[in-house]
Order: sequence, then C-alpha cells, then structure tokens
Amino acid sequence: MKRLDGIPGLTYVEPEGAFYIFPNFSSFTGKTIKGRQIKGSLDFAEMLLNEAKVAVVPGIAFGTDNHFRLSYATSMANIDKGLDRIAEALK
Repeated sequence: MKRLDGIPGLTYVEPEGAFYIFPNFSSFTGKTIKGRQIKGSLDFAEMLLNEAKVAVVPGIAFGTDNHFRLSYATSMANIDKGLDRIAEALK
C-alpha cells in the first residue's frame, strides 16, 4: 500500500484480508496515456498490459468502471517490479 500511495492519481480502500487490492484510477479517466485515451477500466487495463507489461483485471468485471483489481499473491520482488512499471506508465 505504501508503494501505491507513491503513485499520483491512484487511491484505494485498504483491503481486509483479501489477496488483492482495488485501486481507483478515475483521475485518469478522459485523459490520454501513452497515446491511448482512457475511457474506463478496459482501456486502463489494456494500456497497463501493453505499455507496462502488467496484467490487471478491469473493474467493470466487478461492477465499477473506475477501478482495477491488482493481486498481491506473489513475491515482493514481483510486486515491486509491477508497481515500478505502473508508476512509469502513469507519468
């Protein structure tokens, strides 16, 4: 969560025992990132996959188009690498 706190434009509610977090990216909605217009969670997830090489689940699958699901059921090294890539893509 400290790493997410360091990425401007992302917010979240602290998870209560799950193995994933559900960040809100609505501050990027309507903007263009890496040449891609972000209209919702599908666009955001596709941009992260193509530009940052990080796979996330679009929030629309869970009923909210302003969020994405990010699993942390992996090593800290993989989490750090993924968050570094996300941060770079969102600059």
